Amino acid sequence: MSKDIFDLPAPPINSIVGHLVELGQDPLDFLTRCRDYGDIVPLRLGLTPTCLLTNPEYIEEVLKNRESFIKSPGFRVLKTLLGEGLLTAEGESWLWQRRLAQPVFHQRRINDYGDIMVKYTDRMLQTWQDGESHDIHADMMRLTLAIVMKCIFNTDVDAGEAKVVANALDVTMHWFESKRRQNFLAWEWFPRPENIRYRQAVAAMDEAIYQLIRHRRNSSEKSNDLLSMLMEARDEETQQQMDDKLLRDEVATLMLAGHETTANALSWTWMLISQNPEVQEKLSAELKEVLQGKLATIADLPRLTYTQQVIKESMRLYPPVALLGREAGEDTTIGDYEIPKGTVVMISQWVMHRHPKYFDRAEEFLPERWTEEFEKQLPKGVYIPFGDGPRICIGKGFAMMEAALLLATIAQRFQIEIEPGFPIVPQPSITLRPEYGIKVQLKGIGD
Repeated sequence: MSKDIFDLPAPPINSIVGHLVELGQDPLDFLTRCRDYGDIVPLRLGLTPTCLLTNPEYIEEVLKNRESFIKSPGFRVLKTLLGEGLLTAEGESWLWQRRLAQPVFHQRRINDYGDIMVKYTDRMLQTWQDGESHDIHADMMRLTLAIVMKCIFNTDVDAGEAKVVANALDVTMHWFESKRRQNFLAWEWFPRPENIRYRQAVAAMDEAIYQLIRHRRNSSEKSNDLLSMLMEARDEETQQQMDDKLLRDEVATLMLAGHETTANALSWTWMLISQNPEVQEKLSAELKEVLQGKLATIADLPRLTYTQQVIKESMRLYPPVALLGREAGEDTTIGDYEIPKGTVVMISQWVMHRHPKYFDRAEEFLPERWTEEFEKQLPKGVYIPFGDGPRICIGKGFAMMEAALLLATIAQRFQIEIEPGFPIVPQPSITLRPEYGIKVQLKGIGD
């Protein structure tokens, strides 16, 4: 017989709105403390019945069952930005799009973008000088946006269009964070200044994307970019293709997921390397041995073992997405527990990735832990920087390749040292970004 999750131990409630205040003030700390209450922790967020999962088997159960567990209300507010793209679509619509887009992201196809990634990084490094002070997060955001624009549209999108897109994504992050603090209870159509600013930014971004789609439709030029591949993708059974609206939604999704998450992952990586000089030394030694002063290529990645371990460990401590939610679309169960329809199920990468049960010295930055043996014995549902199940991030291969190539290219030429005393505050919005950026000093590495 199924048990009621709301009979399970839970954090004390100190407010009329349940746990909403604590979650709003410091979600990462609050959810980490919740871990002590058990495998399923019931929470009250206003009127929304909610629970946090800390058992990897239960997490896998939810992530695999895309029919019973749909995207949470918090995530659904992103439809105004992403429309019915892969991140937000559900049911048959999602399945059709995933089938259509899957071949576009085959590893052999995305390997072609490795040269673009390195070339754009090298171009950025030409403008860097020894001793300069930078916001490394702003630098990584600009760089990954330029790369994703080139990979999607095969053009150096002029500054105007790139700025429009960057602005829309930035406004969205702040808008989403504001909504999260209100538990997504405030109506987005209400004419508050933040809502007006958000709608205007999305409208400007739409105009820029549709213009680029029109340009491609009217061009006779053959291209190997992601937009062309999405345009050419055809359902084998029905021969149906994506219309302009769906292309716009997929492009907006790719731009958000393909630049924001990688930029954040790299920003946290620079912070962690700066705080751990022994990692800096081992990384430099590997880059010298493997690259011998040459620019990194896709062919080098199998030998850049430690470089990739650094990325994996950085995404463990600072996952690109720190929290994801699902809503029970019907009465269902997790393990032996009843989950009534409408219950929001929370899964926190931040909580699981730092769980002392699965990681020795869980709070320490130890890239060498990522051996093949370690990965094999780690239970599914513990380390999920890209999600899991049928909805695992379609761009995982692209993101891992980009992060490793950018790290290798930059770390070969510069040491990046955090400016002492600068406040670095993780902000768990749609992605986990440093709220005030990360101020650093550049130190050139001699030839």
